[in-house]
Amino acid sequence: MKERIKRVMENGWNKVLWKKDAGIDGILVTVGLCIIALLLCVVMKDSLSTFITTLVSSMTSKATTILNGTVSSGMILL
Repeated sequence: MKERIKRVMENGWNKVLWKKDAGIDGILVTVGLCIIALLLCVVMKDSLSTFITTLVSSMTSKATTILNGTVSSGMILL
């Protein structure tokens, strides 16, 4: 207790009262982003699965086109 009183007298009240642990802000931000992502998954479940399905099928057809070596109009294959 004497050490705390000594620290308060040396550093002032603001430094003692508003002291933060190192790294706690990053943990709070990460947890907050995870909660937001989970809420989005729950709320937007149907439209999210439609979006992912559309995206995957589009990327699959594009990859198939590239791997087969076919070139569509206006596209140059290097």
